[in-house]
Parts: sequence; C-alpha cells; structure tokens
Amino acid sequence: MAKKKKIKKISKIKKQKKLKKNIVKKPKVDLTQKKQTNTNQEEKPEIKKIKKQATAKKDYSVKDFVVYPKHGVGKITAVEKANIGQIEIQFYKIFIEKEKLTLTVPINQQTNLRPISSINQINKCVSILKSKPKIKRTMWSRRAQEYDQKINSGKIYELAEVVRDLNKNTDIIADQSYSERQLFEKAYDRLKSEFEAVLKTGPEEVQKKMDKALGRNKNPLEA
Repeated sequence: MAKKKKIKKISKIKKQKKLKKNIVKKPKVDLTQKKQTNTNQEEKPEIKKIKKQATAKKDYSVKDFVVYPKHGVGKITAVEKANIGQIEIQFYKIFIEKEKLTLTVPINQQTNLRPISSINQINKCVSILKSKPKIKRTMWSRRAQEYDQKINSGKIYELAEVVRDLNKNTDIIADQSYSERQLFEKAYDRLKSEFEAVLKTGPEEVQKKMDKALGRNKNPLEA
C-alpha cells in the first residue's frame, strides 16, 4: 500500500511540472511607457472637420441676370462662402433693382432660381399680350389668388397671361378695382423688367413695345 501511495505522489509531481512548462509567462509591462503613451494621446488636439454643404451644379456667375420667383429679375453681384456652425456654405448675392433688395441664396438651393428668358420666349410673350383675355367666371377673390400665384410662380408665360387678362385698355381708374390695379401693376413691372434684361433696351422702349401689344396708348402706371 505504501508503494502505491508513493507512485501516485510521483505521478502528481510530474503532471504539475508539465503544466508549469506549458504556462507561458506574460511579459512585464513597463509603467513608464504606459504613462508616455497616455500623455501623448492627451496632448494631441482634436481635429474638427468642416462639413461642406450638399453639392449642386453652379450654373450662374457674377453679373448674370436671374429670376427669383417671389421678387422678379435680379443681378448676381457676388458668389461668396461662409461658415455657419461647422458647415461651409456657398451662396449667391442677388440684387433686385426694382425693390432695392439684396438676396442671399445658397448654391444648393439654386433650383429656386431660373435664367432669364430667351428672345424667342419674349416674342411668344408679346403674342400672348396681343391675344384675347381669358377670364374665368368665378368670384374675384378666387381669381385674385390664382393671379397672385401665377405672378409668384416665376414662369414668364403665366406672368404675360396675368398682364393680358387684367389689362383694361384704358387709363380710367374707375374701370378697375384697387386690387385689380395692384395685381396688374405688379405683373406688368415684373414682365417689363425681364423684357429690359433680355432685349437690353431702356424702360421707355420696352414700355412702348408692351403697350402696343396690349393696345394701350398711355403709360398704365400713370393712371
């Protein structure tokens, strides 16, 4: 029995020795190196990247005429950049001569703008002015809303239609209500300013051309 116990003890000792051999010793970590790496990480400043606005095709340049639907014809005076928050934005500066107003329009929102019309489009507008007015038999308040929407649509043919439909071929104030006259003058001025930009002529010559097409003898704005 004593011999068997001794044999068991010897086998246990051998197993323990084998296990010690298989255990891989971990390398000692130098604490000074750890401190250096931590300090280096702390010293590095955070680099904040400035985001750019969504890309959009740049169709216009300085001195180009464009049409902003709610304000009419304007001229691009500058193309500038600015950082708003962490976003870099490019924008047009547009001067509206009629209203003495400068608009700031981001380039990625240039779908709100359109180029000025071609000479062919201006000629078509003249033919619209010469045609018979098409007035709906509805309440004036409803028609006034439709006219206002057409004026602010930025579409030149719709603008010409408003001028044609509200034209009374007369300078007598009594023949037009106040709201009719306001809408007519607004549409007339918008159309006139685009005629001037496209034809590159003075306001008097453009007015004569439009009044002739409308069958008016005098300045409609003098009434």
